[in-house]
Amino acid sequence: MVEMTIYGVSFDLVGKQPIVLLKTADGNRYLPIWIGAVEATAIAFAQQGMVSLRPLTHDLFKDVLEVLNVQLRTVNITALRDGIFYADLIFSNGAEVSARPSDSIALALRTGAAICATDEILDEVGVARPD
Repeated sequence: MVEMTIYGVSFDLVGKQPIVLLKTADGNRYLPIWIGAVEATAIAFAQQGMVSLRPLTHDLFKDVLEVLNVQLRTVNITALRDGIFYADLIFSNGAEVSARPSDSIALALRTGAAICATDEILDEVGVARPD
């Protein structure tokens, strides 16, 4: 697994669909993941430190984890099948849950969890940093 950071949220210039762009911790490869508009907003809100008057879904999930005394340790982006990305949430109690990468990233931003991707995903769809 390769540690990733969030570079930002943008839009696909052709399809006008939101993209979250992850980059490797060493900054030499990028991983674009097409996401929905709601998830793009949730990620952007967390990046900007915006807080809604009432908890949004990812804030609610974070609050539930805190009440249960469980921490989200890692988000692992694990597969790409038929154009769909897959991720696993890894919790402090040893539990693992399959999730969409967009939701996983939004939750990781709120909890401070690490985000990682497999070498295979990066080899398949990662983009090398242009010089």
